[in-house]
Amino acid sequence: MADHPVDEKLPPLKMATTGLQHVAAMYAGVVAPPLIVGAAIGLSATELTFLTGACLFTAGLATFLQTLGIWKIGARLPFVNGVTFAGVAPMTAVVASTDDKSDALPIIFGAVIVAGLLGFLAAPVFCKAIRFFPPVVTGTVITLIGISLLPVAFGWAQGPSPTADDFGSATNLGLAGITLLIVLLLRRFTRGFVKQIAVLLGLIAGTLVAIPFGVTDFGPIADADVVGFPTPFHFGAPQFQIAAIVSMCVVMVVSMTESTADMLALGEIVDRPADEKTIAAGLRADTLGSALSPVFNGFMCSAFAQNIGLVAMTKIRSRYVVAAGGGFLVLMGLCPMAASLIAVVPRPVLGGAGVVLFGSVAASGIQTLVRASLDKDNNVLIVAVSLAVGIVPIAAPEFYHSFPENARIILDSGISTGCVAAVLLNLVFNHIGGRERDAEDVTHPMEAGNEITESSRAAAMP
Repeated sequence: MADHPVDEKLPPLKMATTGLQHVAAMYAGVVAPPLIVGAAIGLSATELTFLTGACLFTAGLATFLQTLGIWKIGARLPFVNGVTFAGVAPMTAVVASTDDKSDALPIIFGAVIVAGLLGFLAAPVFCKAIRFFPPVVTGTVITLIGISLLPVAFGWAQGPSPTADDFGSATNLGLAGITLLIVLLLRRFTRGFVKQIAVLLGLIAGTLVAIPFGVTDFGPIADADVVGFPTPFHFGAPQFQIAAIVSMCVVMVVSMTESTADMLALGEIVDRPADEKTIAAGLRADTLGSALSPVFNGFMCSAFAQNIGLVAMTKIRSRYVVAAGGGFLVLMGLCPMAASLIAVVPRPVLGGAGVVLFGSVAASGIQTLVRASLDKDNNVLIVAVSLAVGIVPIAAPEFYHSFPENARIILDSGISTGCVAAVLLNLVFNHIGGRERDAEDVTHPMEAGNEITESSRAAAMP
């Protein structure tokens, strides 16, 4: 009996090239979180290179867990794992609330470890409780993730530091605008593989354009070693702070919800529908990968939805292809020189690409909200209030200034507060009281997966 396409092992050359394609599609998304958090802490170029390489390395390990699997861990689907954007805002809130910035990463790593272990234990239960996270909740949270990250892109566009003389200069903003234009042109006028890696190509082109302006520094490459290893707990032993743990646990819930929807969609695309057992195994891989990631100085890991579109477009369904991509990520993490390439990209160039990257996250949330039956007054109210609560820390950064510092770690994260608000309001309006909900009020997870499948196919059309 022939193997299912998901279990097919392709010829080595095709396996390598298609695996690299998955890496190209996700690379910018993997390196953005360590860049944001590292910049907030004030890491040197060398330390930033180390942190970026660690995140590439741990993304590869998490991808191995998902695609190859061990025991009851791993969906065994062509499922790519990488650093989740959902954790960026809470992590930067931890950085902002930490007096000694050298303690920020250990606090973050401790919180991620606890959240990952709790998520691992909760995986078999969570896959049954997914009905409490319908599109009206997940769409709101994903939208907030994108909105929360956009100010980072705007800051990058102005320059590397607010204290620099050229911060916000016409040159910096011009480079950001040129990069954004290049990405848009590539997305509009190219097809297939080139279109998929438009952000990566935009970063390269923007960096080349920036060279004559003297804002491109190739020092990080010259100083980087060819071979290295992400030393365990390089930034210090993990510290366990309650407020940070609670914040990252909220992020873990968001991450598990997104992964569940992604597994449902991917299962339909590859003709191997994800049942409850598959979802539980996939969530175990997500959460265990996240718990192990801080050991090697990485952040929380989750599914990368853009790679689902790539599977739909290429029609290559083999999980071993994605495992090969995971292998490349591990190799890049073991080569500091490769990881240092992103440190060369000027901040204004990153800002221009970030507008597309982070804006796409918000747009993805809006796409999810389309399925949330917003013609229903209750759902409109849930979205309206949750978005308002989540945007408070962005629109009024000092809004919670009188609250205790530990509480501010959670309150200053619009993603955390918005998620909590959305879940509670959804319970109040759509669950509590024994009322029968209209079928269209809360989309069934499998239906959501089918709809994501269709949108993924549409988005993937060259």
